[in-house]
This record gives sequence, C-alpha cells and structure tokens, in this order.
Amino acid sequence: MSAYGPAAVLLALLVAVWEGWVRVFDTRPYILPAPSRVWQGFEETRGLLPEHIQTTLSEAVLGLAFGAGAGVVIAVLVAGIPLVRRVLMPLLVVSQTIPMVVLAPLLIVWFGFGMTPKVVVVALWGFFPVAVATADGLMHADREMVGLVRSMGASRLQVLRTISVPAALPAFFSGLKIAAAYAVGGAVVGEWIGASSGLGLYITRAQTSFRVERVFVAVVLIALLSMLLFAAVHLVARLATPWMYVKSEEETV
Repeated sequence: MSAYGPAAVLLALLVAVWEGWVRVFDTRPYILPAPSRVWQGFEETRGLLPEHIQTTLSEAVLGLAFGAGAGVVIAVLVAGIPLVRRVLMPLLVVSQTIPMVVLAPLLIVWFGFGMTPKVVVVALWGFFPVAVATADGLMHADREMVGLVRSMGASRLQVLRTISVPAALPAFFSGLKIAAAYAVGGAVVGEWIGASSGLGLYITRAQTSFRVERVFVAVVLIALLSMLLFAAVHLVARLATPWMYVKSEEETV
C-alpha cells in the first residue's frame, strides 16, 4: 500500500458514513447534501467549472509567485541588516492581525474588479510565511562556514550566494509550502468580494440559489487545487534540495 493509502481509505470511509447518515436520518439537501447529490451538482455544472478553475488557479499561482518574491527580498534585508530586522519584524507580525476579509473590499476599491486585487490578496497571504521562514534560514546559516569564507576574502554577496542561500533553501520551501496551501483559498476570498469568474463567484451564485451541493463541489475543487499546488511546490523543493530528501529517506529506512 502506498504512503497515501491509509488516508485514502479513511477518506472513503468518511464519505460512506456521510452518505449513510444523510439517508438514514433523511437530512434535507439544503442542510447537508449527500455525496451522491454533490456528484450530481458537479455533473450539472461541469461545463461551467473549467473557466472558474482556470481563473482561480491563475490568481493563486501569480499571487504565490509575487508573494514569495517579496518575501525573499524582505527576508534578505531582515537577515542582513539588524536595524531593518528591528523595524520590520514587529510590523510584519502586526500585518497578520488584519483579517483579509476586511482588507479585500479596499483592494477592490483601489484596483477594480479584475484579477489584480485577487493576486494581491494571495500575495499578502503568502508573503508572511515565506519571509519569516527564509529570514530564519538565512540567520541560522553555519557561522563557522561564514567566518571561513570571509577569512578567505569573500564579499557579503558571495557569502550570501555560497553559504546563506543554500542553507536557507529548506526553510524557504517550508514557508512556500504553507503559502501554497492557502493560495487558492486566498484567491477565493478575493472573488467573494467581487469577480466576473472564479470559484468564489461560483460559490456566491450557489449560495444565493440555495444549491448547497454546488457549494460542496466548490469546496472539493478548492481542496484538490490546493493539494495540487502544494504537490508542485514539494516537487520543486525535491529538485532544488535533493540532499534534504535523501537524508530523510535514509532515516526512515
């Protein structure tokens, strides 16, 4: 059985229990639709879903890329300049206390109803874990190695490129995985406020028409897209830091 076999078995068991519960207790579909009814909702709207999926996934990927890029830049500044670290770190923490649901309407006002505000929402959501994880990785690079290359006349940039960045890559990808897990959800939050396409709009229309099974369709799709994005980041991490995974695989043997 594969590593994901137990999880698949548990998921199948939960779906079976869900179906049985709805049928035994005759739960109304507008309260909790059975999985079979959710599948029916998918069949009814499968022609509309590709466009919504493409929009949401595009916003998630673009937002993740911009958020990760900004996070790396801030991480380098925070790790390399103590004054910047003392000034920015408290502000970064405070920024995470602002609910994105509150900020999203302002982004719609500032940037309109196009793709831009959704990309900004995703970028803001993914920026913090990447920045914090990468800064931590940069600051915890091997001090002895840093001292050695500096004694050999290496510049600050050379130290960063040869020692700090390779040491920080695992931390960077850990933060990026967290950001990837939330990227699709961030795009959907932005689409709730205002959009012409996307899974957030699909959910809004399903709610206003009391088609709860279609809301569940969107929930399943959001989960699948989030898993896909997480898996893509994991694959890139394996390619970029193969020594980390070789070590972990040897330890599990």
